[in-house]
Amino acid sequence: MFSRREPVPFAFLAEADSFRSNVAPPPREKASLGQRAGRWLLGLTIVAGIAGSLILGMPALSTPTSTPAQQSQASQGR
Repeated sequence: MFSRREPVPFAFLAEADSFRSNVAPPPREKASLGQRAGRWLLGLTIVAGIAGSLILGMPALSTPTSTPAQQSQASQGR
């Protein structure tokens, strides 16, 4: 009828799953206009920084296709 649990060294851990609190946390306060504007500007700054780094970094990562690849004299057998 009753299932016995295995003994654990910390009894409060075994009983933690059956504990329910009747105390509700207080409601969250709404962010003020300044806080919302600050979060929006921070997000915009982060997105602009990522986009700017991609725009500035892409030419450095690409290889030129219009000029032929230079070969060293060692690869020509000289």
